[in-house]
Amino acid sequence: MKKHGILNSDIARVLTYMGHTDRICIGDCGLPISDETERIDLALRFGEPSFLDVLKEVGADMKIEKIILAEEIKEQNPEQLQAIKEYFSSQEGGVPELEYVSHVELKALTRECKAVIRTGETTPYSNIILQSGCIFA
Repeated sequence: MKKHGILNSDIARVLTYMGHTDRICIGDCGLPISDETERIDLALRFGEPSFLDVLKEVGADMKIEKIILAEEIKEQNPEQLQAIKEYFSSQEGGVPELEYVSHVELKALTRECKAVIRTGETTPYSNIILQSGCIFA
C-alpha cells in the first residue's frame, strides 16, 4: 500500500503518464467538463474538498512550469488568487510562469488537458490549468 503522496488512484495515474508540457486542470464544482476529457470527480459536498487543498496535493507531486488562470479571478475572487500566488511563492523552484486568459478560453483549454479534477469548491473562478515541466532539466 502506498505510504506517501496522492492516494487517489486516478490522479496518481494521470500524473504518472504526463510528459513535459502536458496539462491537467483543477476546477470548482461548476466547471463544465467535456465528455472527451477525463473527469476525476472528488466533490463530496459544497466546499469539500477545497480547490486549494487539491492544488497543494497535486502541486506537491508535480513539476509545474506554467499555470493558467481566468482573467476574471482578479476581480471576482482576489482572495483565491492571493492564496494561489502565496502557495506557489512558497514552493521550491520559484513561481511558475503565469498566464491569464478569459474564462471562456480557459474552459476551451480544458479539452486539451489530460484530465480535469472536480473539487467541491464554490467560490467563483477557482479553476487552474497546470502545465507540466521537465523533472530532469
